[in-house]
Amino acid sequence: MTDTALRAPAELKYAEELDWLESIDDGPKPFAWRLSPKMVRLFILGSERSDGLDRQIDQKWFGDRSFVERSIVTLASDRGLLLIGDPGTGKSWLAELLSAAISRNSTLVVQGTAGTTEDHIKYSWNISMVIAKGQSRESMIPSPIMTAMEQGVIGRFEELTRSTSDVQDALISILSEKYVSIPELDDDNVVFAKPGFSIIATANSRDRGVNDLSSALKRRFNFVRIPVVTNKRSEAEIVRFRTAELLRRHQIELELPPTLLDILLDSFADLRSAAAAATSDDEKLESALSTAEQIGVLEDAILHSQFFGDRTLRAETLAGSLVGSLARRAPEDLAILNKFWHGVVEPRSKDAGGDWSEFLEGGRAAIARLS
Repeated sequence: MTDTALRAPAELKYAEELDWLESIDDGPKPFAWRLSPKMVRLFILGSERSDGLDRQIDQKWFGDRSFVERSIVTLASDRGLLLIGDPGTGKSWLAELLSAAISRNSTLVVQGTAGTTEDHIKYSWNISMVIAKGQSRESMIPSPIMTAMEQGVIGRFEELTRSTSDVQDALISILSEKYVSIPELDDDNVVFAKPGFSIIATANSRDRGVNDLSSALKRRFNFVRIPVVTNKRSEAEIVRFRTAELLRRHQIELELPPTLLDILLDSFADLRSAAAAATSDDEKLESALSTAEQIGVLEDAILHSQFFGDRTLRAETLAGSLVGSLARRAPEDLAILNKFWHGVVEPRSKDAGGDWSEFLEGGRAAIARLS
């Protein structure tokens, strides 16, 4: 199945590794967890020599281990887990890895939007079956959350603060009572959550004020705030990890030169500093300048090099991808990038030469094309 899926979920992508960890796991497991808390942490953060394992387990999420440990402890309790952070901080990826390790199913997901309704987190009906046979459990379509309740596994709710207050209120009932009533049915009209059921929700900190969580819903969650990665070494590890996945998925053999990775990391760091010093929104790029957007810039450059270049990643191509990805508003973003190229990239080109000079020219050309 992983060979035919465009993007396999973590439990399929790492199935063999999860099977092996489960086979050697003799630690205590809460409820019906497939792995013990220690093994869940090891699966996500990778193994160390002191773990004494017969094989290496690679790190899959890069961040403070305390965030992962608190998340695991929360899910071992009867409270929901709410991961909060800026775009690109890895909230959804951490939620997926936790669900895969604990339940071996990360696909029971509800996507929060303004159009999400109570039906999306409870149940709906197969209209043709209702017309033919009437309302019954057979004609009911359970939501991913209800399915997670019935199976005693983890359900996920992405972008919780983008859903309306009605949906959030319905979630309060599920988290508090651990059951869903089905008033349309006379018999078998309650779905009870089995032990092991919990919800991992994510929320974008930039959505504050869109649909703020009520104090009642906040009490049902333990909050884990995922900060933006500012450590250059950690961010480089994340970018390398994601880039390696991209190359494997596309079956591309292309080297990521360390100097170009440094240029990308330095450019984003400088653009973030400029955004922090800006006094108005017009002086800030619309982009969140997240690690995820860095990866997007690199992915664009790699694919362009593969299909339209000589299969060698060059600074000129990287510059064009950066400008093309970040210049979302005209003329505001183009003016900010033009200022950055003149004030930061040009001096570095004079001092360092080499790839910085090519990066300078590539960026200038890209800005000129878009202006």
